[in-house]
Amino acid sequence: MVATTTEQLTALSGTTVIVHPLVLLSVTDHHARSVSRNSQKRVIGVLLGQDNGKTINVANSFGIPFEEDEKDSKTWFLDHNYIEGMYEMFKKVNARERMIGWYHTGPKLRASDQEINDLFKRFIARPVMVIVDVRPDTVGIPTDAYFAVEEIKDDGTETRKTFLHVPSAIEAEEAEEIGVEHLLRDIKDSTTTTLATRVSEQLASLQGLQSRLRDIQLYLADIANGDMPVNHQVVYHLQDALNLLPELGGREMTESFAASTNDQMLVVYLSSLLRSVIALHALVDNKATIGRAELEEEGVGKKVEKGDAKKEGKEGKEGKKDEEKKAE
Repeated sequence: MVATTTEQLTALSGTTVIVHPLVLLSVTDHHARSVSRNSQKRVIGVLLGQDNGKTINVANSFGIPFEEDEKDSKTWFLDHNYIEGMYEMFKKVNARERMIGWYHTGPKLRASDQEINDLFKRFIARPVMVIVDVRPDTVGIPTDAYFAVEEIKDDGTETRKTFLHVPSAIEAEEAEEIGVEHLLRDIKDSTTTTLATRVSEQLASLQGLQSRLRDIQLYLADIANGDMPVNHQVVYHLQDALNLLPELGGREMTESFAASTNDQMLVVYLSSLLRSVIALHALVDNKATIGRAELEEEGVGKKVEKGDAKKEGKEGKEGKKDEEKKAE
């Protein structure tokens, strides 16, 4: 492993790993076929694509046999002969796709990841490790990319092996986009969004934010307790993020927040009032309609009764005339 200075770490952190949808589909299928739903086991595979320096294009993948002790993650078995055989077959299909790294379904880093990464250094000079979360709890990119580095401290202390997190993105070629759209066509209609859908998406985003804030809190607590060393680059990023937060204690912020809340409450009040007026109008209109229907029914009934009475009167007069004729 090549020792890395702070400047080299900064340059390496600018590398972007692009993962194609085909890789996500293959990893998910590999996990579904190999691991039961309630199991916490992970699967491992090889990533194929192109390493262009600042951009690593992950276009394909294949799974490999892997066994790991659930109680001791440092006890594991990986068939590297299988890797060589599968890679030779893939080269015959597409010579442009080189072996560029490996993946596992974590969903977090494991203690044996450094040893497995050292094994892949037999095939790749700079392997990239991509963790694919096949069961994500939050909305977002389900991939995390890492490079193994040996960090040199500026104070001259002993070097330390660690993983450097680099940005990752999901991109697709035109053929892949058509396939993904075809798969998602019957799942979600992008042209129509309901209020419930928007609220669900906002709730999922807030849950993701809460999860990341919890991870930051645990990380800072481990540093404060001496369980983890201080990474100044991470601390600087956290400080930059905290500096973006607005000052909530000022009078102007309090007044603007109160005014915004009052405006929203006024809209809610007017909406409720309008809804009540419409409901009351519908009730009155319904009552009037029922009243008119009852009056019409009563009028028809009276006309029928008058008609029957006139008919009976005529029949009575005709009966009397017949009786008088018979008497004569």
